[in-house]
Amino acid sequence: MAAHLLLVEDDAPLAEMLTEYLGSAGFVVTHAATGAGALQQLARTDFDALVLDLMLPDMDGLDVCRQLRARSDLPVLMLTARGDAIDRIVGFELGADDYLPKPFEPRELLVRLRAILRRSRGPLGAEQALHFGRLEIDRAAHTARLDGHACNLTSYQFALLRTLAENAGRVMSREALMDHAKGETLEAFDRSIDVHMSRIRAAIEDDPKQPRRIITVRGAGYLFAKAQA
Repeated sequence: MAAHLLLVEDDAPLAEMLTEYLGSAGFVVTHAATGAGALQQLARTDFDALVLDLMLPDMDGLDVCRQLRARSDLPVLMLTARGDAIDRIVGFELGADDYLPKPFEPRELLVRLRAILRRSRGPLGAEQALHFGRLEIDRAAHTARLDGHACNLTSYQFALLRTLAENAGRVMSREALMDHAKGETLEAFDRSIDVHMSRIRAAIEDDPKQPRRIITVRGAGYLFAKAQA
């Protein structure tokens, strides 16, 4: 079944071009030109992913993301022409899965969309769940549970957690983590992965300020503890 995307973009020529391009790539695309219109569409339709421009005429795209995350873990790819890195950091903190600055090549958007959809759907075929004490990482269902309660993670954060867990006991550099979870090289000085790690710790640690499951190894990366309570 073709993936159904919601494209939120107020630039009509760009939206028309992307709708046509993504449609030719096999996606079903619904377009909204405002934040309010996007929220209405999200309330009545089940989408597979959201492509969200941050600069909208009626409200900030970050507000749309914030309201969406209050009720859904739908994969979100942000678009923005603003060069301020704080937008990207705030977007990740709100639960966005990926970020693409304008101007961009439509092909890159397509590649990134396919990547976040693969992560959100999980790999094909049955996979065993990973168990670490009270933490269960279900690779087939693409969910993590602590004491039986679902952890609130985006698809990208789950991919990072799964990568760490599959390599438990090994120190994973930021570059290696992004390579495994996202399939692309970490940009120089890009610290967004640390923001994601903070969110993962908030979801799976008893005390995120004193983590026992995901350990920071200074100057090297992160280590997922094999032995957990």
